[in-house]
Amino acid sequence: MNPSTAHIAHRVALSSLCSLMALCILWEWLIAPIRPGGSWMILKALPLVIPIPGILADGIKRRYTYQWATLFVWIYFTEGIVRAWSDLAPLSRSMAAIEVLLCVVFFVAAVIYIRNTPSHLARTPP
Repeated sequence: MNPSTAHIAHRVALSSLCSLMALCILWEWLIAPIRPGGSWMILKALPLVIPIPGILADGIKRRYTYQWATLFVWIYFTEGIVRAWSDLAPLSRSMAAIEVLLCVVFFVAAVIYIRNTPSHLARTPP
């Protein structure tokens, strides 16, 4: 276990999660919305706010949030793969590829963080 590796992984994971949220908002609002002028798809960024308080917290809450957020991010990964494969607009395909990349970066950073923090942080005290 390396605390400095965990610290770097924490920063990378937080940055990629915030970038993913910004990408989802900009993609559906300005860059390549499904409908001109934006659409309700912008709301897909809202669930990304849920893990941020837990990731910013300390101790048990932070490690637990990383554990479930690694599963949560696969929803966005799947959406990115589907839209990269099926969207006709090249700009939208590029946004989908960036979404996939950010999801993978978050997942890898979260796993590195989990592996480099003490396992007693995952258990609740008796």
